[in-house]
Amino acid sequence: MSSPHPYARELGEFLRARRTRLRPHDVGLEPGGRRKVAGLRREEMALLAGVSTDYYQRIEQGREVRPSDDVLAALAGALGLGDEERRHLFALGHAARRPVPAPVDRAPERVPDSTRRLLRVIDTPAFVLGRHLDLLDWNPMAEALLGDPGTYPPDRLNMLLLLFDDERTGRRSCPDWERQALDYIGMMRTAVATDPTHPRATAIVGELSIRSAEFRRLWARHDVRESVSGTKTFRVPEVGDIVLDWDTYPLPGNPGPVMLVFTAEPGGPDAERLRLLALLHASRSAPADVAGVSRGRSGRPRRGSPPGGRRAGSSRGS
Repeated sequence: MSSPHPYARELGEFLRARRTRLRPHDVGLEPGGRRKVAGLRREEMALLAGVSTDYYQRIEQGREVRPSDDVLAALAGALGLGDEERRHLFALGHAARRPVPAPVDRAPERVPDSTRRLLRVIDTPAFVLGRHLDLLDWNPMAEALLGDPGTYPPDRLNMLLLLFDDERTGRRSCPDWERQALDYIGMMRTAVATDPTHPRATAIVGELSIRSAEFRRLWARHDVRESVSGTKTFRVPEVGDIVLDWDTYPLPGNPGPVMLVFTAEPGGPDAERLRLLALLHASRSAPADVAGVSRGRSGRPRRGSPPGGRRAGSSRGS
C-alpha cells in the first residue's frame, strides 16, 4: 500500500481542524440532539459544500482525491475561511492534484552581503528569518532588544525552538506569549504547505511535538499566518515594555528568507525607550568592539556562552 500523498494528508488535516471548530448554529443548522463529535459532522460539511459525504470523507482521510477549484471554493465558503486560510486551502488542494509532489528548491538559505550591510546601518531592530523561522542574521539593535542570539548553537537559532526552549522564561518575558506562539506556528504551517517533507520542518515540528504538550495543542489548531506585518510587545528589564510595529521584506533574488524590521512611532514613549536601550547596549559593547572581540570585520555576531541577562528568544516577537 502506497504512503498517503503528503499534500493530501495536510489538506485533510486542515479541513478536519476547521470543521471541528464550527458549531451547527454557526452555519444555520439545528444541533439535532446529542452529538458525538466536536463541531460539524462530515455529512453536514458535505451538505454545506455540495459534495457527497463519501467524497468529503475521502478528502479528510487524505485518500486519492484531486478536488477542483470549484470544490475548494465551496469548502472555503462552507467553513467561512479568511483570506489567508483560503489561500492556504487552495495551495494544498492544487499540490494534492499532482501524482508526485513537485520538486522544491532545498538549497541552503543565504543572506546576501548587501543585506548584511543594510542590517548594520539600520538604526532600528532588524533581523532575517528563513522560511522555517531560522534566525539567519541580525543587527546590533536586535541584539539589544532580544539578547545575544549568537550565544546559541547555530542549529538552535530558530524562533520556534527558542520560544519553546524554556516556556516559563518565555511567558515571563512575553506579555502575549500565546499570540506570539500562534503567529510563529502559523508561519511554520504556511511553510509546510509548500514542502511538507522538508527535513528542517520535519525536525523542528517533530522535536517540539515530542517535548511540548503546549506546542502539540497549538499545532493541532492548523492556523496559518503569512508574515507581513503586525505589532509586538517586548518586555525588556532595562527600560520596560516596548511596543513596536513590524514589517517583513523579502530578500531580492532569494525566495524564502525575509527581513523583519521593527519601528516605533517617532516622538512617542516607545521610541524613547528604544533610544535608551540603544545607548545602554552601546555603552556595554563599546569596549569589546574596540578590542575587536565582540564583532569582526564581517559584522557577524560572536559565539560564546549564554549571557547572564535575559535569554535570546525569550522576548522574540513578530
